Amino acid sequence: MSRNDELFQRAQRHIPGGVNSPVRAFRSVGGTPRFFTHGEGAHVWDADGKRYIDYVGSWGPLILGHADPATVRTVQAAATRGLSFGAPTEAEIDLADLLCELVPSMDLVRLVSSGTEATMSALRLARGFTGRDTIVKFEGCYHGHGDSLLVKAGSGMLTNGHPSSAGVPADLARHTLVLDYNDAQQLADAFARQGDTIACVILEPVAGNMNLIAPRPEFLQTLRSLCTQHGAVLIFDEVMTGFRVGLQSAQGLFGITPDLSTFGKVVGGGLPLGAFGGRREIMEKIAPLGPVYQAGTLSGNPLSVAAGLATLQQVRAPGFYEALGQKTRALTDGLTATAQRHGIAFSAQSVGGMFGVYFRATPPTAYAEVMQSDKDAFNRFFHALLDAGVYLAPSAFEAGFVSAAHTDADIAATVAAAEQAFTRILPR
Repeated sequence: MSRNDELFQRAQRHIPGGVNSPVRAFRSVGGTPRFFTHGEGAHVWDADGKRYIDYVGSWGPLILGHADPATVRTVQAAATRGLSFGAPTEAEIDLADLLCELVPSMDLVRLVSSGTEATMSALRLARGFTGRDTIVKFEGCYHGHGDSLLVKAGSGMLTNGHPSSAGVPADLARHTLVLDYNDAQQLADAFARQGDTIACVILEPVAGNMNLIAPRPEFLQTLRSLCTQHGAVLIFDEVMTGFRVGLQSAQGLFGITPDLSTFGKVVGGGLPLGAFGGRREIMEKIAPLGPVYQAGTLSGNPLSVAAGLATLQQVRAPGFYEALGQKTRALTDGLTATAQRHGIAFSAQSVGGMFGVYFRATPPTAYAEVMQSDKDAFNRFFHALLDAGVYLAPSAFEAGFVSAAHTDADIAATVAAAEQAFTRILPR
C-alpha cells in the first residue's frame, strides 16, 4: 500500500470523506487523493516522494509558484512580530491602498479571511444598499458556499453531482434567480420582468468553476447597462480572476466597471485572505459607517497581508502578465495540436494565467455546452497525466493555472505526457 493510500485511510477516520474540501477527494475522477509534503516553484511532491508539474497551484493563488522566496521571507519576518492582533496594523493600510490603486473601480475595500466571506458580505451589502432581496447569478458559476449562492452552483457542486446543497432553505433560495452565462437576451428579459426587485447581479467575469468559459463582450456590456438602468449592483466575483488574468484583473482586461468586486486567492499570496470593495457610496453602508454589519476576528491577518503585499508587488513587474499569458497559450496550443494529430475531440483555451481543457471539439460558451464534454475521457486523461507526473485539477469542471515559475521545459514535458495519453488512453 502506498503512503498516499495509508494517509487517506487514516484521514477518513475523523475527517468527512477524508478531505477538508470536497473537490480534493478524487470522487469525480476516481482513485486516491495525493497528499503533498512540499512544493517548490512549479512542482509539488507527494507522500510517496513523487514529483509533479502542478497546474492547480492551490486552486489559483500561487501565481509566483510554490514557496516563492521573497514571499516566504516576508511572511517569516511578519511572523516574528506576531501572528494576530485583532487590532489594526499599518500593513492593512498598505494593502488597501495598493488594491485601490490597482483596481480603479474600488474607492474603499474591506479585508476578510476568504473568498467565500467576501462574496457573502458583498451580497449582504448590495441588498442593504438597494433595499431589495433578489440576486441574479449564472448557472455553473460558484461564488463560495453561502446559502443564497448554492443554487445551481459550479466547482465542487458539479464535481460531486449535486447542483445545489441540502440545508439551504427554500424561502432563501427563492430570492436567487439563475440565468444562463453569456446569454444577453435572457438577461434583458429577466430585467424587463422584475428589474425593480433585483438587488444585484453576481458573476465570474471569466467563469472558472465549470471549467474555463470566456465571456462574450456583448454579454458583459449588456450586464453593465442593465444594472445601471435598473439601479442594481453589479458584482464581479474576481476571487479567481483577480490579479490572475491581468494587473487590473478581469474588469481591466475587458473594460467593464463593476459596482462591487470580490477578491481572494492571489490577493493573499497563498494564505487565507479575501477582500471586497467598490464605490464609496455603497461601501459606506458597511459597519461601522453604516447599517450593514460585517466583522471578522482574523480579518487582515498580518501574515496573510504580508504574503499578499509580497505577491502583488512582484506581479507589478513590467511584462509579467505578457510572459504569463504566453506560457499559458503555449500549453493550450500544444495540447490542442497534439490532440488534433490523434483525431481526439478536444479543445483548450486560456485567459491570462488561467486555462481550460475540454473533451469536445470547441471550447464551451455556457454551462450546457460544458456538460456535453466527455467526462470519462477527461478522467482517463487525468490519470494518465498523473501517472506521468503532471497534476491537473481532479475534476473536468475546474480551470487550471500556470505560474510564473513554470518553465518552457515544464510546458514541453506536459505536452509530451499528453501525447502519450492520447496515444495509449484515448485512441481513435
